[in-house]
Amino acid sequence: MSTHGRAAEVERALRLAPAHALPETLSALFRQDPPLIRGVRLLVNDYHSRVLLPVEPYRAAPARSAGGEPAAPIRIQGSAAGRAFVSRHRVVDSEAAFVPVTARGERLGVLEFRSPGGGWDDAALDELEEVGAVFGAALRVAWHQTDRYERARRSQRLTLAAELQWQLLPGHACTGDGYSLAGHLEPAYSIGGDNFDWSAEHDHLALTVTNGSGTGIQAALLTSLTVGALRNARRSGADIGEQASLANDMVHVRYGGREFTETLVMRIDLADGTVHVIDAGSPRILRLRGAEVTRIPLEQQLPLGMFPDTEYRPQRFRLEAGDRLVIVSDGVFSARSGRGEFGTHALEQATRRSGLQDAAEVPLTIVNELIEHHEGADLADDAVVVCLDWHRPAARTSGERE
Repeated sequence: MSTHGRAAEVERALRLAPAHALPETLSALFRQDPPLIRGVRLLVNDYHSRVLLPVEPYRAAPARSAGGEPAAPIRIQGSAAGRAFVSRHRVVDSEAAFVPVTARGERLGVLEFRSPGGGWDDAALDELEEVGAVFGAALRVAWHQTDRYERARRSQRLTLAAELQWQLLPGHACTGDGYSLAGHLEPAYSIGGDNFDWSAEHDHLALTVTNGSGTGIQAALLTSLTVGALRNARRSGADIGEQASLANDMVHVRYGGREFTETLVMRIDLADGTVHVIDAGSPRILRLRGAEVTRIPLEQQLPLGMFPDTEYRPQRFRLEAGDRLVIVSDGVFSARSGRGEFGTHALEQATRRSGLQDAAEVPLTIVNELIEHHEGADLADDAVVVCLDWHRPAARTSGERE
C-alpha cells in the first residue's frame, strides 16, 4: 500500500488550516484516496495519561461506535494505540495503523489510520510516521489557539486550581542534544500547589520543581506567583541564586512570610553536565547510575518567601553519560495511606525498576506505584515527578588525562 508522498501536502494544508480544524483537514486529504485509507482519527491522552480519548468531530455529535454508543476511551495499557503512544513508534494491527503524534519529544496523542484489509507496506508506514511528526508540529502550535484539544483531553472537570497549574506547565516532555526530560502531576484533575518548569537554551537547561504550601486555589495562586517570579528573573538574565532571591522577595512581599514555596532551582550546563542547584525546601533528587540509586545530598536552604532579603547559595554536582535524575515533591516520598508511608525505600525501588524505560514513561510509572500504594484511592497530597536522562559524555577539563 502506498500513500503517494503525502507528508509535504499535509504540511502545506495544515499550515493554512484554522487551529481548530486540523483533524478534519487531515481526514479530507486522505479521503481523496478512499481505497487506501478508510478513515483518520486523532486520539489524545487524558490528564492522567491512562486512556486515549478521540477528538470529537467539530460542531457535531460525539464520536459514535458501530453500535451507536459514544466512542469509548482506549486504555493506554494493553492496546495497540497505547503502545504507539508510549513507545513513540508506529504500531499496526489487523484493521489500523497507529502513529504517534509528537513535537520535540512531547507525546501529544496518536493518529489512527484505518484501512480495509490492512496490507500496509513499510514505505507507506514510514510516510505515515512522517505525517504524524508533521501533524504533531502543527498541533503543538494550534493547541493554545483553541480550546478544542484541551476539551477532548478531559474525562472529568478540572478544578480551578488544577486549571491554573496545568496552564503553567511548559509541556509534558522535552528532548534535546544530550538529554531527555519529562514530568507528571497528580492528582491530575484537582492538583493544587505542586509544579515543574523548564527552559532549554543553547548552552544550558533550566529546571525547577515547586511544592507550594496550602491546598486548592490558595496553593495554586501561590505557586503561580512563584513560577512567574522565577521565570521573570530567569528571562532577565539572572543566575539561579538571583532567581531564587528575587522570587523569595516577591512571595514575601505578597504573603509576609505566612505562606512560602519549597522549591528546587537547577541549571544543567550542556557542555559538561555540571548541575548547579539550590535546594530551597522539600523536593528531592535521586540519581540512578547503573543499577545504583542514591539521593543527591544537598544543603536545605530556606523556602522561598519565608524571610525577606534571603541569599541563596548554589551547589554543584556532575552528571555522567547514562545518569538518570528523578526529582519528586514531598507528596511522593512522604505520602501515607493505610499501608503506611510510601517512603524513600519504595521510591528508590521504583526508580531502579524504571531503568529500562524511556524518560517519558518514568514519571507516570512512579506515580502509578504511588497510587497503587494508596490502593487506587485519590492521593491525599499533590505529587510531582520529573525525570531527566543525561546522554552526553562529560567533557574533560584541562587537568584531566586522556
